[in-house]
Amino acid sequence: MRYCWPIRPDSSSTFAVSTYYPRSASFPLQLGRAILLVCAALLLAACGDRGPARASALPSGATVLVIGDSLVAGTGASRAQSWPAVLAETTGWSVVNAGVPGHTSADARGRLEGLLSELRPDAVIIAIGGNDFLRRVGEDTTRGNIEAMLTASKAAATHVALVAIPEPSMGGQMLGMLSDHALYERLADEHQVALVADAVSETLSQENYRADRIHANADGYAYMAGRVAETLAEAGWLNR
Repeated sequence: MRYCWPIRPDSSSTFAVSTYYPRSASFPLQLGRAILLVCAALLLAACGDRGPARASALPSGATVLVIGDSLVAGTGASRAQSWPAVLAETTGWSVVNAGVPGHTSADARGRLEGLLSELRPDAVIIAIGGNDFLRRVGEDTTRGNIEAMLTASKAAATHVALVAIPEPSMGGQMLGMLSDHALYERLADEHQVALVADAVSETLSQENYRADRIHANADGYAYMAGRVAETLAEAGWLNR
């Protein structure tokens, strides 16, 4: 039996009576629906973090454009010992080294359209940004330039990858603990391209792989090429 205080039939009476009713029988159903909605949201979030779909393997002889700065050009060793040259030997691809020492993301962006039109590459690998960081170019500017390069590359080639560049850190280098600038993971996720993470950071963190503070030596570029090839194989670019 339910009891309540006698009340007058005014606007407050409905509230007074309702507070004494037992919990609705539909409460377990409502709770179950809420749990299902939370689970669905978590599943959607997980799907959004899967990254780009696995690419098809590039055949031997495929044209691969690598655009960047001195770390692409091979400064600290020779162009023949640069990581794009070693990557070509490893994969059998026709790798075009479009690295220019001293170039920023703005410079690379300015060159890219002509290179895409001339070469019509099957794949594009972008490795730029180090000089932006050293010259303290605004992050928004660097981000905008790389975004434009990713968009243009995806429109021109079937395979696109972004090589992460480390955030400048004298302490990190001395301790052998350089780490990628967070900009690159965000850009790769947003544009759904393959991310070559840690290849440059790991190379420049090891003194025996450096020619100077910001460039690799021949052994370093060979190591870097191996890390690039490993990542691209995982992304489906190479049959292993």
